[in-house]
Amino acid sequence: MSPVDPTAPYDDNNIFAKILRGELPCTKVYEDEWAFAFEDIAPVAPIHVLVVPKGKYVSWDDFSVNAPAEEIAGFVRAVGKIAREKDLVEVGYRLINNIGPNGGQLVPHLHVHLLGGRVMGSMLTPR
Repeated sequence: MSPVDPTAPYDDNNIFAKILRGELPCTKVYEDEWAFAFEDIAPVAPIHVLVVPKGKYVSWDDFSVNAPAEEIAGFVRAVGKIAREKDLVEVGYRLINNIGPNGGQLVPHLHVHLLGGRVMGSMLTPR
C-alpha cells in the first residue's frame, strides 16, 4: 500500500468502506450509529481494535472540518466506550491515528487504533 494523500477525495473502494458495507469479513467488536470497530488482522498488542466512523472521511482533518458536531461526539464516545468495555481505562491504553504520508496513513478512511493489554513503552522509536 502506498501512503494516503489526506486531501484526496474519499475512495469508496477502500478496505474499510468494504468492511462497513459487509463486503469483507471482520471480527466485529462494536457498532452504533456513528462508529464500527473490529479486531486488527495484524495486531501489535494483545488488544488492537480499529475504530472507524461510519461517515466517509479520509482523515482526522477531513472529519474535524466536515463532520457535524453530533457525529464527532458520537465517534469519540464510541472510542471511549470500547476502551471501557475492554477494561483498559484503569491500566491505560494508547490511541493512534495516522494522517497522510508522513504520519504513515495507508487506508484512506479515518480510523483510530486502540491498543492495550500490555505496557506500550515510549511513544516513538528513534530513527
